[in-house]
Amino acid sequence: MDHVLLHCCCAPCSLSCIDPLRSEGIEPVAFWYNPNIHPWKEYEARRDCLLTYAPTIHMEVRVQEDYGLRDFCRAVAEDIDHRCAYCYTHRLEGTARYAAEHGFSAFTTTLLASLYQDHDAIAQAAERLAAQYGVTFLYRDFRPNFRAGNQQARELGFYMQKYCGCIFSEQDRYQKKIDRDKARFAQG
Repeated sequence: MDHVLLHCCCAPCSLSCIDPLRSEGIEPVAFWYNPNIHPWKEYEARRDCLLTYAPTIHMEVRVQEDYGLRDFCRAVAEDIDHRCAYCYTHRLEGTARYAAEHGFSAFTTTLLASLYQDHDAIAQAAERLAAQYGVTFLYRDFRPNFRAGNQQARELGFYMQKYCGCIFSEQDRYQKKIDRDKARFAQG
């Protein structure tokens, strides 16, 4: 069975990818590298959910521990509205580099499962980084499995995040509530 390094943003998204890869005779080795996820409790919850689940399905996990709040904020501070391009590239570069340095011939990512991410930008960044690091980017469109994967995650009692990961996406997620509270307290 071939092994591929599977960058995992969280356990729920991994459910959309693992079985399809295994059905092709590909054994995913989960790779946790997400210095974009904030705050710390969110980062810890997602990481630990993956680490708890993986052994139950006999999947190896590699962890590149890097809670990168300061570096992430510095990198995106000048253009917060376009932070996702940096985020995709940074995480996929870490994955491609790790794959090359640790004997993996190919990598892919659970980011390709999300209905909410820029699928084409992710694939383009991964292709570019694969060429740069001399490994293969294993492209798969995991989006058709997204809803079933999320349903399975709920049934398994996984931690289910409410935003993509960065602190700015958390604000986006709650912006309507923030605006309502602002209006409520402005009437004082």
